[in-house]
Amino acid sequence: MTSQSTSRNHIETTELLVRLYVFLNQYLDRCINEAAHQSYPESELKKHLAETRARLSEILTINSVVKNKVEQECDRVLTLGAACLKGGGKTTDVELLKAEQAILRNKTIALSDLLAVFRAV
Repeated sequence: MTSQSTSRNHIETTELLVRLYVFLNQYLDRCINEAAHQSYPESELKKHLAETRARLSEILTINSVVKNKVEQECDRVLTLGAACLKGGGKTTDVELLKAEQAILRNKTIALSDLLAVFRAV
């Protein structure tokens, strides 16, 4: 594998991770914010999230530890969001969602910076 194709693989993987975290954050935002819920069709979000997860899962088969961590994180976020939607947005659910959003935002920022470095090389 050449250095250029390795770099391209790193960029693609990082881009997919950024996309995944953005979509997960949007999902949680829809659970908290009714305006966000109305402005972005759920079917579109679910479609993009599923496509991104599938592509990322395929790439991450080379490292089962990371793949499992990402899958567990996705499942946790989706379960938390679904519980909040069913529960009508209880204060504790909203607090948990906001905490999870902060984690996702931090990961997105860090990965975006890394992506910028990969693209500059």
